[in-house]
Amino acid sequence: MEQQRDDGPMRRIVIVGGGTAGWMAAAALSRVLGPAGPAITLIESEEIGTVGVGEATIPPLQAFNTLLGIDEDAFVRATNGTFKLGIEFVDWGRIGQRYFHPFGVYGIDNGAVPFEALWRRMRQAGGAGPLADYSICAAAAANGRFLRPQPGNTPLAQIGYAFHFDAALYAAFLRRHAEAAGVVRHEGRVVDVTRRAGDGFIASVTLVDGTRVEGDFFIDCSGFRSLLLGDTLGTGFVDWSHWLPNDRAVAVPSAMVGAPTPYTRSTAHGAGWQWRIPLQHRTGNGHVYASAHLSEDEATATLLAGLDAPALADPRVLRFRAGRRAAFWVGNCVALGLASGFLEPLESTSIHLVQAGVARLLEMLPTRACAPADTARYNRLMIAEVDSIRDFIILHFHASARDDTAYWRDLAAMPIPDTLAERIAIYRRTGRVYREGDELFTRTSWLAVMEGQGLTAEGYDPVAAGMPEAEARARLARIAAVTAEAARRMPAHADFIARHCAA
Repeated sequence: MEQQRDDGPMRRIVIVGGGTAGWMAAAALSRVLGPAGPAITLIESEEIGTVGVGEATIPPLQAFNTLLGIDEDAFVRATNGTFKLGIEFVDWGRIGQRYFHPFGVYGIDNGAVPFEALWRRMRQAGGAGPLADYSICAAAAANGRFLRPQPGNTPLAQIGYAFHFDAALYAAFLRRHAEAAGVVRHEGRVVDVTRRAGDGFIASVTLVDGTRVEGDFFIDCSGFRSLLLGDTLGTGFVDWSHWLPNDRAVAVPSAMVGAPTPYTRSTAHGAGWQWRIPLQHRTGNGHVYASAHLSEDEATATLLAGLDAPALADPRVLRFRAGRRAAFWVGNCVALGLASGFLEPLESTSIHLVQAGVARLLEMLPTRACAPADTARYNRLMIAEVDSIRDFIILHFHASARDDTAYWRDLAAMPIPDTLAERIAIYRRTGRVYREGDELFTRTSWLAVMEGQGLTAEGYDPVAAGMPEAEARARLARIAAVTAEAARRMPAHADFIARHCAA
């Protein structure tokens, strides 16, 4: 081991691993830290490859693009992308039922009275339609329409959106940005890691050809292996498979059929669920399942039978375990992406967690000493965010009336985290939903899934009782009418792409 070095500004940052996580980190760090900042090196091996199925995103990615100075149309064009207004869930609450989890918001709050409180009160009184009637994103998605938010006091100002894209093309797109900003890429596989004497910090990595790359700070983007944080630094894994038993995915692209939908579709099956992600040139598909309940051959057959067009390649199987590392930052190493843990792609959070990790690292960029207080705060915030997302994903599986297979019966009967149990108990009593601090998922998201999965509330939030019923009924009717009319004025999704960002 080498001797510990003195403190001071970082001079060299080394990113181990490419793919989406590695190139997101490289592009953001090089953009923010600038040419006078530390030298940034990224090491990746063509022979290892990447997972490359995270093709759906959530709205915060817009902020990441803005940070990098990326023209959104150019980004969508370069990645064969489409737009995403939310997720359609099929057969989740019960077989034959559908619901939509929209981005944006539902309705309009009435002063201090949340929209959902008034909606719940009137729904129970028979004076409100389904939640989707009050979401511009749900209304637009149902009609295959898309538009970026428009200024003004109309529902068009409340449009929330994200993207579908080809993950390999996105990594290549970010690589071009990063290398133009001075990031140096090394081709090669890491075969050895050297640690410093005294503090145990990582000093360097050695490639298969003998090249030794030194650094003051290391970012582990090595995928499921977690080469630095897990293997080298011995950071344990917190296993969540007792709550999230899915541990396999079969993925395959298929040909395009018709115009691309402005939303992701998630269809529940007997022992898992299937994604459908429309791009400009193809459709991404995958079946996420629990191997304890389904064989690989059965899962593959279910996936292929559910395609709406011929497959364009052979299906490939991914193996994973739901959970996270006990810490995300240890010593002079931060892990991003799969190296830090895995939450299955049900709500498209993988890329967001890379973005969140990079943003917090920039917020707390350390000196070479990596002060323990900085490390502790980073870990506390990242753990809180991931744990909150975990609860939201568990909700989909646990709060279902399906009992047609042992898989669904086990999920309904399993104990759940206390934090999620508290949310469900509050919702069942008053229909209240809330957002803790700056956690990722909003009131809209929690309400969409709780209502969509079939959870029922005994009463409604007392703050909604002050408005006369006739006035409340009329208010909701106006919101629904204005929302529907605004959606009708939006262009077709395919037309918007053709006009602005066709690949």
